[in-house]
Amino acid sequence: MLAYIAKRLLLMLPTLLGVLLLTFVVLQFVPGGPVEQYLAEAKAGVAGAGAEGGGGLAYRGAQGVDEKRLAEIKALYGFDKPAHERFWQMLGQFARFDLGRSFFQNKDVWQLIREKLPVSASLGLWTFFLSYLVSVPLGVAKAVRAGSRFDLATTVLVLVGYAIPGFVLGVALLVIFGGQLQWFPLRGLTSAHWHELSTLGKITDYLWHITLPVTAMVLGSFAVTTMLTKNSFLEEIRKQYVLTARAKGLSDRQVLYKHVFRNALIPIVTGFPAAFIGAFFTGALLIETLFSLDGLGLLSYESVIRRDYPVVLGTLYLFTLIGLLTKLVSDLCYVWVDPRVKFD
Repeated sequence: MLAYIAKRLLLMLPTLLGVLLLTFVVLQFVPGGPVEQYLAEAKAGVAGAGAEGGGGLAYRGAQGVDEKRLAEIKALYGFDKPAHERFWQMLGQFARFDLGRSFFQNKDVWQLIREKLPVSASLGLWTFFLSYLVSVPLGVAKAVRAGSRFDLATTVLVLVGYAIPGFVLGVALLVIFGGQLQWFPLRGLTSAHWHELSTLGKITDYLWHITLPVTAMVLGSFAVTTMLTKNSFLEEIRKQYVLTARAKGLSDRQVLYKHVFRNALIPIVTGFPAAFIGAFFTGALLIETLFSLDGLGLLSYESVIRRDYPVVLGTLYLFTLIGLLTKLVSDLCYVWVDPRVKFD
């Protein structure tokens, strides 16, 4: 097992390098970098000042920025060096887990992630736990009652929920329950006076705010886990060992929970680590924007739009590394759940 883990860890290095190299090369050809944005904002500001001072007065901003100032701006953002030097410098920083500093927010990338993580983790963890707590029992019930009206009705419901995009459902929830009925707040995770509330009041206020965004996210995630659980149980129920257990006089309940349950849960348990870790770091851009939640999804989007390269590359490196490690843990879970699986 140790040899397998070492081999997988070594294979992560070229994967990480390839992801970072490809992203870095693409960013070099994207127009409107941070230097260009700074110059555009500076010229726009000077142009506005000139317009206020009168149309007949000449303003120096129209002639552009002098070479000395332009060199200072490029040095500020690190663009005074060739691309390959900047790439190797970035790899050296990432090897020390130094993700750099944001161009526009003047904060370390680590600090930005820590600030935005609680919002995305709140949405992700609620979605994760509700999905598993509802989908797994529902999938088992559907497998036991396969072909019944209950199976057909629940299949229609989960597929309809899966077909409705989360942001469309979020808009509908906001309009109906936030606007017309005014049962829930329209934005934020807490109220303005949250710090003045009691402990019970804080919990109630938080749950009151999180209800609509979690509902918009969780409905679409029921279908995959539910149908996976159902199909996995149906496949196990039809195997020979189940018929043998029943022939020995075991009840359906004993067969289901003592024999079928462990084998049927292998695909679900092995996907558990990835889903759990993803709940912390997967930002839902549209949901966060719709409900005015300042999380990782919104941070990533704004960083791409503003060409905040340290944030784009730093978060990409961190999330890719977490994804690769989580995939390794998921593979190890196969052996933990089913000893018949061998690493070779």
